[in-house]
Amino acid sequence: MPFTIFHLGPALCFGLPLRKHIHAPTFILANIIIDFEPLLVLVFGLRYPLHGYLHTFLMAAFLGLFMGYIMFLLRKPLHRIFRLFLLEEKPINTLKPFLVAGVLGVIFHVLLDSPLYGDIKPFYPMMVNPLYNPELTSTIYSFCFWTGILGTAFYLYIIYQRITRKLANYKS
Repeated sequence: MPFTIFHLGPALCFGLPLRKHIHAPTFILANIIIDFEPLLVLVFGLRYPLHGYLHTFLMAAFLGLFMGYIMFLLRKPLHRIFRLFLLEEKPINTLKPFLVAGVLGVIFHVLLDSPLYGDIKPFYPMMVNPLYNPELTSTIYSFCFWTGILGTAFYLYIIYQRITRKLANYKS
């Protein structure tokens, strides 16, 4: 699903409820960042597969670990932004939730894309895609759409909770 917001749906739907266990902003970003690979291929006309090495479980896992570590290093300057958008309640000061979020996010992305595109080799260096099943295209897009609705509803619920909490504090 290159350059679509469809990966954002599952990222919100699963990342927000799990934000006390994993770093939700890292999980959300990890679900999306892999699609920079096909973007770069298309923009620069690279002689490289549209879904290349980052769309493999092996390289995606490395990317997820790297991203988790970078997000951990940036946690203090970014905490205000994450808190402003209600993605984080308290600062997380241990590395594990960032690494887990990064790896789960990119793996989830590869799992969603693998049935859709024959050029993805998820189990590289194995050069076949045993997950490729284009008949699942509408099912996967529907899944992404509905998880987007649920994730958005959950996010609105978080906003509602924050507003009612502030109003209750204001009245007392």
